[in-house]
Amino acid sequence: NLDGAAALLGGCGAARCLGIANPDLAQPRYASDAAATEALSRAAQATIVIAPGTSRMNRVLAGVAHRLQGRIDTHVTAVTAAQNQPVITRWYYRQRMEACIQRTHRPWIIAIDPGSAQPWSGQPQQASLEMLQLPTQQNGWRTNVTGIQAPPADEQTIRPDAELLFVAGAGWTKKQADGQTHVDEAAALILEFLKHTRASLGSSKSLVDISGEGQAVLPFLTHMNQVGQTGSTPRHPKGLAACCHGEEPHTVGWRFINERRAINLDPNCGWARGKADVLYVADAFAVMRKLNELFAAQKR
Repeated sequence: NLDGAAALLGGCGAARCLGIANPDLAQPRYASDAAATEALSRAAQATIVIAPGTSRMNRVLAGVAHRLQGRIDTHVTAVTAAQNQPVITRWYYRQRMEACIQRTHRPWIIAIDPGSAQPWSGQPQQASLEMLQLPTQQNGWRTNVTGIQAPPADEQTIRPDAELLFVAGAGWTKKQADGQTHVDEAAALILEFLKHTRASLGSSKSLVDISGEGQAVLPFLTHMNQVGQTGSTPRHPKGLAACCHGEEPHTVGWRFINERRAINLDPNCGWARGKADVLYVADAFAVMRKLNELFAAQKR
């Protein structure tokens, strides 16, 4: 049902508004999603297609570009104009180099990373939708969505839509003030914090590096949690880096985290002072214990 979208699109200035409504699109599936995207692009005779760079769309856009004999750029962070020509901006080399790109080939599909721009704040108006039919395969779809298998909520540590990204640095696995490591306690504190806050968990240092140094590894971390200069670049409204005990909380310097905070024992840490909006000079273990106590008290 596209009634909700139609009630918002009227003020966007588009000459035509096209849509496809079909029960086969209720679940993500490459074949049906690609067919719908291709049909909309062809009907609009679009020379430039701007799409959200979500996980669902990113799976099909490259294939659609091939079907349209076009070109595609992903992870775009801005679209501007120069000399009456569209220019896109995207980052390379772990977000260290910014590139401005133009293309003459058409059609051109541009996938913009969510969170790169402020949401549209215009007045909603009713739009008149031109409804299209979803092209179907002769023998039906080969892939059927039968359900979703996911880990229990308490075991899920990667949440792309979470309000907060919590980054656990390698300092959690190093020797503490008593000269001993407390990996089990660190794991319990972090998991309890994630349970209370529903935050997404990131790791600021390569697990390969940590294990290669002979250190213990937090049992629930995988390479999928690796973020920042050593991994992916997620986008969350807030970020908290607990790379304590001398570790560099470089993750708080991400360009796409709006509010960046860090916990560090070193008040003179250049990484934290230069790239965090708020720096807590404290022991991360003590901070997390207190936070978990406060969260638990609120739920009583």
